[in-house]
Amino acid sequence: MVKEIERAGLPVVHICTVVPISLTVGANRIVPAIAIPHPLGNPALDKNEEKSLRRKLVEKALKALTTEVDDQTVFEG
Repeated sequence: MVKEIERAGLPVVHICTVVPISLTVGANRIVPAIAIPHPLGNPALDKNEEKSLRRKLVEKALKALTTEVDDQTVFEG
């Protein structure tokens, strides 16, 4: 679905837990997530740490969304 949305002219960020699958399906902007059961968080953290972790992921995804890419790019770190 990521490729089809991009083909329509809308940039897409694929937040995923298994980067090789995203690369295989052809996603252009890939942001690695936390873990398979909890891709956008960590329930073991306290409320403030959890909020900070989620904010960092969303900010990374927004940066990826506004970055021009010519090929598949994984936004690590």
